[in-house]
Amino acid sequence: MILLTRLNGPVFALNPDLVERADSTPDTVITLVDGTKYVVGESLAELVALIRRYRASVVAEAQQMVAQPHEPRREPVPHDGDGDGENSADSANVVQFHRRER
Repeated sequence: MILLTRLNGPVFALNPDLVERADSTPDTVITLVDGTKYVVGESLAELVALIRRYRASVVAEAQQMVAQPHEPRREPVPHDGDGDGENSADSANVVQFHRRER
């Protein structure tokens, strides 16, 4: 999310992935993919810089997550096979899903 300022002062957060278009007329008007329009105090150049910075931070964080060692995956609890969906060794609320035959 990026933080933007409405013309009358309040700050709000906007998901930049929903921005379809931004115009400078002379105020900056942001049009979202659903047609919603916002008029903001930031210039068009500032808006573009904020969106670039946001997207760069998302990519950097994703790369950092890949570089970090992963926690070991937990093994699934074995099914007891009696069809009631419960495991006699562990009474946790685990629902066993079975594939439907097509």
